[in-house]
Amino acid sequence: MIDNDLTVGNVRNNLIKFALPYMLAAFMQTFYGMADLMIVGLYNDASTTTAVSIGSQVMHMITVIILGFAMGTTVHVGRCVGAKDKDESSKIVSNSVYLFSIIAFILTVSLLLLTKPITKVMSTPIEAVTQTNSYLFICFAGIPFITAYNVISSIFRGAGDSKRPMIFVAIACISNIILDFLFIGYLGLGATGAALGTVFGQIISVIISLFAIRKIDFGFELKIKGAKLNRDSLSKILYVGSPIALQDGLIQIAFIVITIIANSRGLIAAASVGIVEKIICFMFLIPSSYLSAISAITAQNMGAGKPERARQSLYYGLLITGAWGLFCGIYNQFLPHTIVTLFTKDTAVLPAGCEYLRSYSFDTFFAAFHFCFSGYFCGVEKSKISFIHNMISVALIRIPGTYFFSKWWPDTLYPMGWAAPLGSLLSAIICFLFYIYYTKKEEI
Repeated sequence: MIDNDLTVGNVRNNLIKFALPYMLAAFMQTFYGMADLMIVGLYNDASTTTAVSIGSQVMHMITVIILGFAMGTTVHVGRCVGAKDKDESSKIVSNSVYLFSIIAFILTVSLLLLTKPITKVMSTPIEAVTQTNSYLFICFAGIPFITAYNVISSIFRGAGDSKRPMIFVAIACISNIILDFLFIGYLGLGATGAALGTVFGQIISVIISLFAIRKIDFGFELKIKGAKLNRDSLSKILYVGSPIALQDGLIQIAFIVITIIANSRGLIAAASVGIVEKIICFMFLIPSSYLSAISAITAQNMGAGKPERARQSLYYGLLITGAWGLFCGIYNQFLPHTIVTLFTKDTAVLPAGCEYLRSYSFDTFFAAFHFCFSGYFCGVEKSKISFIHNMISVALIRIPGTYFFSKWWPDTLYPMGWAAPLGSLLSAIICFLFYIYYTKKEEI
C-alpha cells in the first residue's frame, strides 16, 4: 500500500521529499526533447535540428496541456486521501480515465489532420518543412500514450507517491536514447528517427506503468471496469484542471509566437531560439517540480483541515525556487557558452544562442514565484487565478514584447529574450496581490 501521508511530519522535508522524484521525472521527460536535439545535432545539419526543435516545442505544448488537465486528478485524489474518503477517490480515478480517453481521441484525430497547417503556422524554414511534418505526424499518433502516462502519474502523485512516476519516465527516457542512436545514428532517419524513438519509448513506459497500477494498493479501490460516469466528479476534475491547461497552453502559445518570430529571421535565429528554449525548459524543472509538490501537499492538507501546513509548503517552495532562479540568471551572464555548446558547434548559432540565453535565463527567477503560487492556488481550488495572471502576462508583455523587441533590435536576440522574464515578473506581482487579498478574507 502507498503510505505517504503529506498531512503529518515536517513540511519542508515532505516538500523536498515529494519534489525530488518529481524533479528527476521532469528532468528525464524534458531530456526526451534535449536528447533528440543533441543526437540529431551529432549526425545532421541545421535543417534537421530546426525540424526537431520546432516539432518538439509543439509536442511540449500538447504535453503540458494534458498535464494541466491531469492536475485536476492529482488535486482531488489528494483532497480525498487527506479526508480519508475512499469512495470519492475511486470515483475521481474512474472518471479521470473516461475523461482523458476522450481528450486523447480528440487531440490525436484533430492534430493528425492539422499536421501540415501547424508546420506552416510555425513559419518553419523551407529547408526544414518536410522533416518537421514527419516528426509531428509520428508524435501526434503517439498522443494516447502521452495521455495515459500523465493520467497514471497524476493518480500516484495525488496519493502521495512521486517515486513511481519517476521510474516510469526513467524507463521511457532510457528507451528513447537507445532508440535515438538506432534510428538517427545507425539508420540515418533524421527527424523521423527522433520521433519514432520518442513514441516507442513512451509506449514501453505506459505498458510497464499499466502493469504496476494494477498491482499496487492505493488505500482505495480502483474501479475502472463497470464504473459509471459521474457528473460531479468530472466537474471537480475540470474545475481545477481546465484553468491550468489553459494557463499552460497560453504560456506555450507565447513560446511558439517567439519561435515564429525567430523563424521569420532565418535559420540561424530559428536554431538559436530552439536550442535556448530547450535549455530554459531544463532550468524550469525545479520551479515546475515545486509547483506540483506544493499543489499535492496543499490538497492533502486542505482535505485534512490543516491550512497552515499548506501555507508553509508555499513559503518553503518560494525560498528554494527563488534561490535556484537567481543562480541560473547569474550563471548565464558569464558562462552561457558552457551550456549552448552542448547543443551546437555551429560558429553562427553559438554566439546568437548565448546572447539570447543571457537575457532569457532571468525568467527562471521571476517564474519561480508565480509557479509556486500557482501550485498553492491549485491545491486550494482557485486555479482560475493561474489562468488570469498568465493571460494578462501573455497579452500585455510576452507576445507584444517579443514582437517589438525583435523589430526594434533586428540584429541581436538579446532584447527579445527579456520579454519572457518581464512577463513572469508581472505574473508574480498579480499572484502576490491575489494571495494577500484571499488571506485577508480568510478564504485560503
